Amino acid sequence: MRFTPTNIPDVVMIEPQTFGDERGFFMEVWHQEKFREAGIDINFVQENHSKSRRGVLRGLHYQLNRPQGKLVRVIQGVIYDIAVDIRRSSATFGQWVGAELSADNKQMIWVPPGFAHGFAVKSDSAEIIYCCTDLYNPEDERVILWRDPQLSIDWRLPPDIQPVLSAKDVEGTLLKDAETYP
Repeated sequence: MRFTPTNIPDVVMIEPQTFGDERGFFMEVWHQEKFREAGIDINFVQENHSKSRRGVLRGLHYQLNRPQGKLVRVIQGVIYDIAVDIRRSSATFGQWVGAELSADNKQMIWVPPGFAHGFAVKSDSAEIIYCCTDLYNPEDERVILWRDPQLSIDWRLPPDIQPVLSAKDVEGTLLKDAETYP
């Protein structure tokens, strides 16, 4: 596995080693010791599987009191994945990084606790699997507005596609007004 810090060093791109032949392929997705050696010492307690159609934008979600770290990968399709640093004490507070994840490139992204997370679907559909370091708690969930002008996120959707959003994503809070981490 190759671990590559992004422009926000706590967010890490992970490229698993893939072994393939005429039968298909094999890859190791999670290896606790290898992650620990790369400085990511975590335990997962929940795994989620999401399917969305082209143009769906989910985010920017986080849990305030029970923050979740997420290891995100795509098993079908293509997404543009976003992590926003919402730790006020961080030198990168309010900055974001994005990465294209696909079933073809097999890359994963580690989004640590303290970040808001979201993605936009670029293919006809996409299936995403993400492991979480804490359990989902709907009462604890918060949403930062996906089109917050302070963040100016480029979601990399074609100009002819209007994002398909949930009600909670339409009503997200601006970062300047959001409850964030110390």
